[in-house]
Amino acid sequence: MLAVRKGPKQSPRRRATRLRDSGRTRERLLQAASREIYRSGFQSASLDTILTIAGVTKGALYHHFDSKEALGHAVVEEIIAPDVHGKWVRPFHSVKDPIDALIGTVRQIPVRPVDVCGGCQLNNLAQEMSPLDAGFRKRLAIIFDAWREAVASILREGQKHGSVRRDVESADAAGLLIAMVEGYASLAKNAQDPKVMKAGIKNIVAWLRSLRPPGNRKRA
Repeated sequence: MLAVRKGPKQSPRRRATRLRDSGRTRERLLQAASREIYRSGFQSASLDTILTIAGVTKGALYHHFDSKEALGHAVVEEIIAPDVHGKWVRPFHSVKDPIDALIGTVRQIPVRPVDVCGGCQLNNLAQEMSPLDAGFRKRLAIIFDAWREAVASILREGQKHGSVRRDVESADAAGLLIAMVEGYASLAKNAQDPKVMKAGIKNIVAWLRSLRPPGNRKRA
């Protein structure tokens, strides 16, 4: 009986290196796809351009993602969702004054021409793909829901401590805040003018101040 010759065993260090390199390739693909989708929209995004930016082969792409749609879904989950979480969810953990916290976050919205003229990536994809693809719609809805709940939650806490008006419907106010942020982003993108976003931030801040009880309103 012939003995079956086995290939050389791969060392743990070599396996770890391969896994690390594979992870880096996947991350390059995600970052490249995010840039191309932001620039061109998902439907017009070119896989060839993504491969060129990432510096990988088509085989590497399909090793990590079954389709262009799967790549797009991963961009939503692994690029856009953490970005929104970092800006609109994590900063609101254990805040002393919810209105101050919200105003601070709104004032940090980028107003550089490169940011404003491209629009909000979350909003761009929601408008383009939610009517067309349930996978995008569900993933984007999760992001919007988490954003809305984070804002509503700190508004409710503010009501308990007297820093937010009792008559404010927290969920409605959170939804209105998101609508204003994304609406002004769309207006600024359409106008290709950062001044539109700057005016929007000023108006949003004034509205947020109006959520304080009358005797607890701070000056601008």
